[in-house]
Amino acid sequence: MSAGLSDLDRAILNALQDDLPLEHAPFAGLAGRLGLSEEDLLERIRRLQKEGFITRFGPFFDAAAMGGAFCLCAMAVPEAEFETVMTKVNAHPEVAHNYERAHRLNMWFVLATETPEGITETADAIERETGLKVLRFPKLREFYIGFRVAA
Repeated sequence: MSAGLSDLDRAILNALQDDLPLEHAPFAGLAGRLGLSEEDLLERIRRLQKEGFITRFGPFFDAAAMGGAFCLCAMAVPEAEFETVMTKVNAHPEVAHNYERAHRLNMWFVLATETPEGITETADAIERETGLKVLRFPKLREFYIGFRVAA
């Protein structure tokens, strides 16, 4: 996929992985550093998303620091029901990501809720809607891994 990236596209992708300032026009300063107008930068970001070079772009919030919670969850979903169950699970706004795995526990997802009780409420709702058990793996200890991919 990276064969279609220009040097400027790579510079944009690398810069977007750094902290953007929390201000009214966070892209303006970045655009200036890259020698672009703010609108040109935003258009390039939209194109990179459309072409699949960026799959998600947005802030990462520490839900626990704000009184909420995260929980890794897994389900054993019959293959014939996978798409139906996935649609039901993903319909919950609390589902941060959802992955299929080649394992007995073939559906893994993360719940991010505004309160710790929201984990139980959402997982219980998913169980009622799907008829399948949601295994919950709450975070016991946090590790910070500064993940950055050079474009």
